[in-house]
Amino acid sequence: MAGQRKLRMGMVGGGPGAFIGPVHRIAAELDGKIELVAGAFSQSPEKSRAAGEMYKLDPARAYPDYKAMIEGEKKREDAIDFVAIVTPNHLHMPVAVAALEAGIPVMSDKPATATYAEAVELEKAVKKSGLPYGLTHTYAGYSLVREMRDMCASGKLGKIRKIAVEYLQGWLSNPIEDSGQKQATWRSDPAQSGAGGCIGDIGTHAFHLSEYVTGLNVTAVNASLLSVVPGRKLDDDCTALLRMDNGAQNVMMTSQIAAGEGNDMRLRVYGEKGSLEWHQEDPNLLSVKWLDGPEEIRHASGGYLSEASRAVTRLPGGHPEGYLEAFAVLYREFADALNSSQDRRAVKLPDTLPGIEAGVRGMRFIDRAVESSKKQSWVDF
Repeated sequence: MAGQRKLRMGMVGGGPGAFIGPVHRIAAELDGKIELVAGAFSQSPEKSRAAGEMYKLDPARAYPDYKAMIEGEKKREDAIDFVAIVTPNHLHMPVAVAALEAGIPVMSDKPATATYAEAVELEKAVKKSGLPYGLTHTYAGYSLVREMRDMCASGKLGKIRKIAVEYLQGWLSNPIEDSGQKQATWRSDPAQSGAGGCIGDIGTHAFHLSEYVTGLNVTAVNASLLSVVPGRKLDDDCTALLRMDNGAQNVMMTSQIAAGEGNDMRLRVYGEKGSLEWHQEDPNLLSVKWLDGPEEIRHASGGYLSEASRAVTRLPGGHPEGYLEAFAVLYREFADALNSSQDRRAVKLPDTLPGIEAGVRGMRFIDRAVESSKKQSWVDF
C-alpha cells in the first residue's frame, strides 16, 4: 500500500444519539492520515443510512449491519483498511472477530469485550490472525501522561511506593436510564455492558492508566462495588485497593454518582525521590515534587520534556491540547504502523498504543473486582 494515501476506515456503531462514535471519527481524521468511508452505524438499517448521510458517505457504504459491511467491502477495490468498533460492549467481540477473520485490522473502543472469557477468546483470534488490534484507552495519548511514563521508566523517582488514581463523574447521580437516555441505558444494562457498570466504563481507564504510567502490574485486588442509585442493576460507585508487583499499593476511587463532577481523572505516583500529579481536566500541566528540592510545574509542549512526550505534541506551548488530540494520537500511531508495511501481518504496533494485552488485563480487572466485592476480601489478579 502506498504510504501517502489516507487509510480507509469502516466504523461499526456511532449512529444517531451516540457519544463516542463521532469522537472516534473526529480523532481518526484529525492528522489527515485516515478517512471514514463506510460504516454500519446502527442495528437499525434506517438509522445507519441516516448516519451515513450525516457523515456524508456514499449511500452504498452505509450498511445495515457489520456483517454486510465486511462482505461488501471485501468486494471493493477501494475496500476499508481497518474497522473501528464504537458500539456498546457486548458487540465488541463479535465485530472484532468477524473483521479479523476477514483479514481486516481492528481499532476498538474500550473495554475490549463484555466479559473476561470473551477477552481470552478475542486474544486467541488476534494471535491467530496475526493482524494489528488497537484499543483506545484515550488517556494514554496525552503528552504529559507520556512524560510521566518516561519518568517512571527512567528511575528518576526511585522505587514507586504508592499510587492513587481517581476517576469521578456525576452524570449518573439520578436514574436517567429510566427516562431512556441512550448512554445511561446501555451502560446500566448487564446484557450490553457486561458484569461491570462504573468499574467497566471508567474503572478500566483508571486501572490501565496506573499500570501504563508506572510500568507496574496489579497482582491482587480488594474492591467494593456499590449500586448507590436504587434499582440500578450495575455498580455506579467503586473503591478499591490494588497491590502492585513491586509491593506498592494503589488506591483507586471511581464513581459516576459524584454529584457535581464532570470527568475528573487524577493520577498521583509517589516514589522514593519524588512524586507526580496529573489531572485530566487540566491536562497541560504536570506537577513534579521532589523529596529534597523545589516543586516543578511542567507544561505540555515544553522543550525540556522527554522525546516521548514531545513526539505526541502538535502545538507550541500555551496552545492547549486535550481529549480529542489525545484520542487522535492513538489513531495516528495506529495509522503509522499500518502504513509501515504492505503486509498487514508484518505490522508491529508501538508499545505506547494499548493493544490486546491491555484489553485482556482490563477485562480481568473487572472480573477480579466483581469477585472481590462479592467475597468482601482480597483476590489474586
